[in-house]
Amino acid sequence: MERDEPLRIVLAEDDPLLREGLVLLLRAEGLDVAAAAGTAEGVLDAVDAHRPDVAILDVRMPPTHTDEGIRAAVEARRRHPGLAVLVLSAYVEQSFATQLLTGGVGGLGYLLKERVGRVEEFLDALHRVASGGTAIDPEVVAQLFTRSRQDTRLERLSPRERDVLALMAEGLGNSAIAERLVVTDGAVHKHIRSIFAKLDLSPADRVDRRVAAVLHYLEDARTRAR
Repeated sequence: MERDEPLRIVLAEDDPLLREGLVLLLRAEGLDVAAAAGTAEGVLDAVDAHRPDVAILDVRMPPTHTDEGIRAAVEARRRHPGLAVLVLSAYVEQSFATQLLTGGVGGLGYLLKERVGRVEEFLDALHRVASGGTAIDPEVVAQLFTRSRQDTRLERLSPRERDVLALMAEGLGNSAIAERLVVTDGAVHKHIRSIFAKLDLSPADRVDRRVAAVLHYLEDARTRAR
């Protein structure tokens, strides 16, 4: 269902040039940027004041330039459970990605900043997150998956099944996975059934097995990153 109003966005980025560039880009696409902050505290105040659909946050912000953005994202979700969050990072920071994502996959994204320059990909990820989906940078997924291969259940997966699970983690649906891997939708469906079986995810479980499969290896990656 199409929205009657543009997405309302609050963003946090301590680099003034990048912050202004993001504002211009989003507004040029007809999106409503309600506020743009330079600190984690500022973005939390803005989220409380404007109740946006999506918050876009840099990982590293003042005063320590470590994990202020991640902590702000987690706190914003705690205060406003329906809030979609898209986190941007200059580098792959596995512990930060899994800290955010293993709290729940719906309406969450983690992208490298270089992805912003690929405007179509960035906007696709933004809208996917705003719709309650997931958008994880392919490079983040690749590194998390490498860390996760020591898990015995993940070792049961074939190389193609690992490819499918990685694309599931990026937030792609079956048709998009089929297109990316140049296979049929039926083949993707078959691989996903096999993934569920090898990860011991039963249809009788009261949980979304697709989400559970993704969380399984993200949580394993976080454990090994400690």
